[in-house]
Amino acid sequence: MKRSMLAKLRDAREARMPVALISDIGDGTQRLVSRKEAPADSLAEVLDRGFRFDESGVVNAGGREYFINIYNPPLKLVLIGAVHIAQTLIPMARLLGYRVMVVDPRGAFASPERFPDVEMAAEWPDEVLPKAGLDARTAIVLLTHDPKIDDLALMAALASECFYIGALGSKRTHAQRLERFRGRGFDEQQLARIHAPIGLDIGARGAPEIAAAIIAEITKVLRRGAEAP
Repeated sequence: MKRSMLAKLRDAREARMPVALISDIGDGTQRLVSRKEAPADSLAEVLDRGFRFDESGVVNAGGREYFINIYNPPLKLVLIGAVHIAQTLIPMARLLGYRVMVVDPRGAFASPERFPDVEMAAEWPDEVLPKAGLDARTAIVLLTHDPKIDDLALMAALASECFYIGALGSKRTHAQRLERFRGRGFDEQQLARIHAPIGLDIGARGAPEIAAAIIAEITKVLRRGAEAP
């Protein structure tokens, strides 16, 4: 691999930009394609699957053989609310490779004793999230049930490229949430990004089952897209 290509890969990693290195096995030529560029590429379908499933490998296309190496940034999960569901959700997320951050301005909740070895921010979401890098490899989950906190996080999430936005609350609570955000100028396409009531509908009861439903829905959106049935 040429030094210039290594430099591009390094720059993409530092910028948390998903890229694919495509090597022509026949003549050894290489090119780098970002996930945003992939839909217009001749290998678009293969690249889409590769990015979704972190899947590298050899493919045949147009009579040529290519090795596609997917370089996806590490996954991030931002939890708004240092609550019981978060305590159960964190180990599940870590097993799936997520770097987890918990944000909650309520110091009594956001304590190292309750969340050992977890990146914590005992601040308001609008103070933290603009610096948190909410990108296309980030999921954000709103758990406080307090509009004063959750709404600030939701505004930041909707302005970002987060692949998943989920909010705790009943259908009635979510309907009220949507009305508030319509009043703030958000359109239906933006609001459709919010997964609420949060999690797959598995009849979950209690923090562990709700956490399982949430991480399952996050995985579904990550791998299959938000529109998948």
